[in-house]
Amino acid sequence: MLSRIAAALVPAFGRLTVTADPGARPAAPSILVANHTSLADPAVVVAALRRYGIEPVILATGGLWRVPLLGSALRREGHIAVHRGTARAADSLDAAAVALASGRSVLLYGEGGLPSRRDAGESAPGPFRSGLA
Repeated sequence: MLSRIAAALVPAFGRLTVTADPGARPAAPSILVANHTSLADPAVVVAALRRYGIEPVILATGGLWRVPLLGSALRREGHIAVHRGTARAADSLDAAAVALASGRSVLLYGEGGLPSRRDAGESAPGPFRSGLA
């Protein structure tokens, strides 16, 4: 559902062009890594992946699961909450391994969070966290 919403909304706000080498396509299951430089990133990345027929399991901050409606949708679609800075943080890697074993691709953001900004603009990518490795 979330990828269908993203695929419908992103073109309403601008043009989305997806380019790749001829014949290139991520094989499922894959670990997909994206930069997280603005609030729009998840929608744009998911809309682009949907053009390849990929609806990934997304690792995202656990606080999103407390947002009404969004949390329910994330839970229902099997996305993975990352409880940063807690003893439960490593559980997200176990859940990602289960998703990969079941044939799903997993999407994560290498910086592990959004950059600090006071405005809505885009920031330069931050350093990747070691969890990606």
